[in-house]
Amino acid sequence: MSDVEPGRRLRALIDAGRAELPLPGRGRTLERWSALATVAAVDLSLVKLFEGHTDAMAILADAGGVAVPRGTSSAAPAYGMWAAEPPGARVAFRASDEDTVALYGVKAWCSGAAALDRALLTVWPDEGAHADPNEGPWLADVDLRQAGVTIDASRWKAVGMADSASASVRFDAVPARLVGPAGFYLSRPGFWQGGIGIAACWHGASCAIANALVAQARAAAVASSGTGANAAGDPGWHRALALGDMDRLLSANAALLREAAAWIDRHPDRDARVWALRTRASSDECAQQVLRAATRAMGAGPLCHDERLARLAADLPVFIRQCHGDRDLAALGQELSQQADTTWTL
Repeated sequence: MSDVEPGRRLRALIDAGRAELPLPGRGRTLERWSALATVAAVDLSLVKLFEGHTDAMAILADAGGVAVPRGTSSAAPAYGMWAAEPPGARVAFRASDEDTVALYGVKAWCSGAAALDRALLTVWPDEGAHADPNEGPWLADVDLRQAGVTIDASRWKAVGMADSASASVRFDAVPARLVGPAGFYLSRPGFWQGGIGIAACWHGASCAIANALVAQARAAAVASSGTGANAAGDPGWHRALALGDMDRLLSANAALLREAAAWIDRHPDRDARVWALRTRASSDECAQQVLRAATRAMGAGPLCHDERLARLAADLPVFIRQCHGDRDLAALGQELSQQADTTWTL
């Protein structure tokens, strides 16, 4: 695949109406996550862009149904959602007129930047912006096709998630509009609800990897079966062991995601941080164990001859590192230590 291929496929999904997902917390959260998982099972670089676009649509809805600009085209724009702020990469804004601000600075880790039309990104007030810098971040909506936008993908050397084409984007006096008040992006219930959508992506890819082993095991069973009416094929003890292991992992993780979706639909305005930390940590561990079990059982052949499986196996370890591992587990434990009860008991 070329670097722009996920961008073209995202455009096809948008044009077909398949990016119009149910909003989280409106009674159909599981349906939303299932759609994300389905795309993830096909291509993780594609779902990285797809999830960003659909998250941006949910954020604009949280902001009160802010109209999505369409420019000179009638087609709905493809959006990114960029909130990473590593040291030395922060975008500032200055007042421009009553409706717009001007953006300056560099935003890092901008997935699919060259293939997108617009982006929502976290920004901070520059001197003279007449805003309290301690109240941010703010969120800006910007047209990426304007003068003053420079996309630099020269540092993107990834093998896993290569086609997500993450870049650094420089803004030099680029007009944009602010979305919501200071702190809106982080303070809304949708922030943590959206974080669980990422876990659903990891789960979808894990299912696809497991299904590759299911197909291999069934083929092996058919090949080894006898001719009698009651003859049962043997998939190989090592494949059966791996399938049993993956079934317990994926079934438990799917149950947790379903429970999280139901909780959010019952409590759409509650803080879902604990659920986000819990589901992301679980989906991270599930993905690692499923990938290990499947590849040990299948051997090197499918990883060398099945392009889709090989891509998933390379992409997934990179994508799940959006979970911060032990740091997130410690944060979850800290949250639980402040609560009166847990979700563990039956």
